Amino acid sequence: MSMDHFELVSNYQPTGDQPQAIDKLVNGINSGMKEQILLGVTGSGKTFTMANVIARTNRPTLV
Repeated sequence: MSMDHFELVSNYQPTGDQPQAIDKLVNGINSGMKEQILLGVTGSGKTFTMANVIARTNRPTLV
């Protein structure tokens, strides 16, 4: 089975600090950074943030 891209389907849009975090993580990935850390309290939307990063970078990902 081959997937051409990851499509994030959600009724929600990134809010609060999420858009900035997504931009910074995507820029880091695209500039070749091997390691980055996303810190957030329980319920802050880390998984949703990373799903957006995966969708924008369209790279193979193991979750």
